[in-house]
Amino acid sequence: MLATIATWGICAASTAGVIARPLRWPEAVWAVLGAALLLLFGLMPPTAALGAVAKGSDVYLFLIGMMLLAETAREQGLFDWVAATAANHAGGSTSRLFALVYATGIVTTTFLSNDATAVVLTPAVYAAAKKAEAEPLPMLFACALIANAASFVLPISNPANLVLYGGRMPPLGAWFGSFALPSIAAIAVTFLMLRWVEQKRLSGPCACDVAREPLSMGGKAALAGIAATALLLIATSAFDLPLGLPTCIAGCATTLGVCAITKRSPVTLAKSVSWSVLPLVAGLFVLVEALDRTGVIRQVASALQAASSEPAKGAAIAGSILAVTSNLMNNLPAGLVASMAVVQAHPPRLIVDGLLIGVDLGPNLSITGSLATILWLQAIRREGEDVGFLRFLKVGIVTMIPALVAALGMRLLIG
Repeated sequence: MLATIATWGICAASTAGVIARPLRWPEAVWAVLGAALLLLFGLMPPTAALGAVAKGSDVYLFLIGMMLLAETAREQGLFDWVAATAANHAGGSTSRLFALVYATGIVTTTFLSNDATAVVLTPAVYAAAKKAEAEPLPMLFACALIANAASFVLPISNPANLVLYGGRMPPLGAWFGSFALPSIAAIAVTFLMLRWVEQKRLSGPCACDVAREPLSMGGKAALAGIAATALLLIATSAFDLPLGLPTCIAGCATTLGVCAITKRSPVTLAKSVSWSVLPLVAGLFVLVEALDRTGVIRQVASALQAASSEPAKGAAIAGSILAVTSNLMNNLPAGLVASMAVVQAHPPRLIVDGLLIGVDLGPNLSITGSLATILWLQAIRREGEDVGFLRFLKVGIVTMIPALVAALGMRLLIG
């Protein structure tokens, strides 16, 4: 009992550190520190910790590929080119620029994942807002929220989908049958509520004639690499294969190809990547494994089994609870816990779908709800912007809760 309490305490403290970032230390420090304390106090054997870290291999590879793509595109001026294009197409309307950003976020999230929206699109959107002389925060919030709201359009749209289904995605036909309409509901409601919240800052005009430099050869190669990666991920998903390795290979190939064209060292480029996200994810996997060893997941599995007698009610409750829990402990470990519980409980498909909607959409409530939002926060900090926990929460309450109700309601309506 003492070991169980100590494990829970360390996991809770580590998660709180990731959320609050005491001393302004990076999120990864607190996740790794929690994992280290579990090992130091003998609450988890090293073999179990290594096994937990290994479970995230597909996610690590996925993130490596996406981060390399993003940094390559940034260095080659692709973001500035996209920004100027968006600003000119807005026609002097800030609200139209906001809609363009949101639509671009839907496409990016759908075909490249929510992490790509956070890492790749966010810097471009910030640049677009600056070039258009518009308030950047409404546009940046659009990036953060659509990254989660559109993250169940396709299986590849969110690494958390890989986690919840244990890396084995349902066929695309079955996926669309379950999530096409709930995704549309989540995307539409999130847009309407965010547009309402930010209406004052979106009411003015913006610059409509922004100078746009021609895209360099390196920029064109980076754009081609991103497009090729999107096609590769769709094909990989269609064949029900793991996404991590193809994404990593595509990211590395694009980076090396662009560096060869521009005669630039890939080592220099790699130094600019935010690698700290990898130990953050690894630490979270260890924390979840520690919780599993205390019997928490068995209790969750028992709850899912009890909910299986009324699938519709169970899906609504399970999805809502997981949506909130994702903000207390991040949706990646929350999805891991749910995934392990699903394996043990074998609940009806409707309940599993409700869990997926909760783990994907729920993180729009808070700034640490998902890995994508943490990556988004790192991206805007690099641009000199920052959003605190309470500020994001105020927007999240207004946007996430109605969208979650709409998405879950639509899924239950489908049956």
